[in-house]
Amino acid sequence: MYKYVLKRLAWMIPIILGVSVIIFCILSVTPGDPGTFILGAGGTQADVDELNRKLGYDLPAWQRYFKYMFGALRLDLGTSYMTKLSVLDEVLAKAPVSVSVAFLGILTSLVIGIPLGVLSAVKQYSLLDAIPTFLAIFLAAAPSFWVGLMLMVFFSVKLGWLPSQGITSIKGYFMPMLSLGLIYGAQTLRFTRSSMLETIRQDYVRTAKAKGASERAVIWKHAMQNALLPVITVTGNNFGALLGGAIVTETLFGLPGLGTYIVAGIKAKDIPVVMGGTISLAILFSIVMLLMDLLYAYVDPRIKAKYAGNRG
Repeated sequence: MYKYVLKRLAWMIPIILGVSVIIFCILSVTPGDPGTFILGAGGTQADVDELNRKLGYDLPAWQRYFKYMFGALRLDLGTSYMTKLSVLDEVLAKAPVSVSVAFLGILTSLVIGIPLGVLSAVKQYSLLDAIPTFLAIFLAAAPSFWVGLMLMVFFSVKLGWLPSQGITSIKGYFMPMLSLGLIYGAQTLRFTRSSMLETIRQDYVRTAKAKGASERAVIWKHAMQNALLPVITVTGNNFGALLGGAIVTETLFGLPGLGTYIVAGIKAKDIPVVMGGTISLAILFSIVMLLMDLLYAYVDPRIKAKYAGNRG
C-alpha cells in the first residue's frame, strides 16, 4: 500500500506544475496589467510602467513564471499586489474556512443522501421512493444561490435565528452547510439509489435472503458495502470541487474563503494571489483524491487484496 501512496504523491508534482502553467498562461494573455489596476485611472503611464517594473511585470512571461515557481518551491508564494501581505499567510488563514465549509457540506449531503437513497431503492415505486426522487430532481435543478437565498430569508429574515453574513460564531456555518448539503445531497441520493438497486439484484443478496437473513441485515451488512463504492468516488469529486468551487456560496454568505480570495485576485490582476491560491487548491484537491482512493481500497476487499499482492 505504501508504494501506491508514494506513487500517487509523486504524480502530484506534474499535476500541480500543469495547473500552474495553465493558470499563468491564462493570466498572461488576459488584457491589463497590475500597475493599471493598482493605480487606477488617475495614474500616469510613467507611474504605471514604473510600478510594473518594480513588480517584475516588465520581464518576459517565461521568466516571470520560473521566478515565481522557484519561490514557490521555497514556500514563498509571493506578496499580494493589492494588500502587500504574504500570499502564503493569507492562504493559510482562508483555507480552513473553505475546508470547513466543504467538509460540513459534504457531511450534510451524506447524512441526507445515503439514508434516503437506500430507502428509495428498497421501497422502489412506492411513495417513499417517489417523494425523495422528486426532491432530488428538484434540488439538483435548483441553483445554489437560490437555495442559499431561500435559507437566508427563512432563517435570518423571518425567524432571526442565524446571521446572514460572516462566520463570527458556529451559527455562521449552518446556512452555507445546509445550502451545499441539500444540493449535493440530491446527487448523493440519486447515486445511492441507482447503486443500491443494482446491488440488491445480485446473486449473493438473493442467497442471503434465501438463507433466512433479515431484510435489515441483507441491506446494511451485505448490500450496503458494495453499493457505497461509486458513492465514495462521487463524494471525493464533490469534496474536491467544493474546496474552490463554492464561490457563489462564499460570496452570498460573506465567507472569507479561498474561492472569494482567488476571484478578488483575478479582478485585480493580482498574479501572486491567483497563482498561490490555485496551487494551494490543486494540492488540497490531490490530497483529497488520494484519501478517497485509500478509503475505496479499504471498503473494497478486491482492491485491498490487489495492493497486498503487489507488496511482495
